[in-house]
Amino acid sequence: MKPISNDELTGWELRAALGDCVIGREIIRLKETTSTNDAVLQRATSGEPEGLTIFAEKQTAGRGQRANTWESAAGKGLWFSVLLRPNIEIARSAQLTKWSAQTVARTISEQFHLRPTIKQPNDIYIDGKKVAGVLVEMRAQKQAAHFAILGIGINVNQSQQHFSAGLRTRAVSLAQILDRKIDREALAIALLRNLDRTYRESFAR
Repeated sequence: MKPISNDELTGWELRAALGDCVIGREIIRLKETTSTNDAVLQRATSGEPEGLTIFAEKQTAGRGQRANTWESAAGKGLWFSVLLRPNIEIARSAQLTKWSAQTVARTISEQFHLRPTIKQPNDIYIDGKKVAGVLVEMRAQKQAAHFAILGIGINVNQSQQHFSAGLRTRAVSLAQILDRKIDREALAIALLRNLDRTYRESFAR
């Protein structure tokens, strides 16, 4: 595979491509953060509108299900989180995990003619290797509606050396599978559009 160079996402270009939407109505792009879920949480309790989306080029403490860490090589994947105020009870939060994992898998299938599978509850695999994952964290508030933070991580343009030795047999990027560099911005736009459409159909207030 040819060497892959970094390409940076631009928040205003992503926003301009989405038009009228809930998810992605405000997009912030950070060069680095501990976790995009943490970055959204810091803003969620101050009354930020639903749909706030934060991308990071690099996470220093990205996390997955059951407090597992998520490796986030700088400029190589899509690492982002979305603030949601869904019309469901907290006890039904598993529905958000199922919806988001299915939407990520469907978008990958549509964009690249691949056949991803979902390893319940929240991981997306291709040919037995993990390519993406989602993490939904629900929060209750006193005297206010509950909210959810949806975190998504997709391995996009990593080469083998971008994964730690322990992950190289278990994780894969889209670029490795397709043997070419992937346009991260185009993938981000397609995914945000699918997330927005299906969220409004099923969970919007």
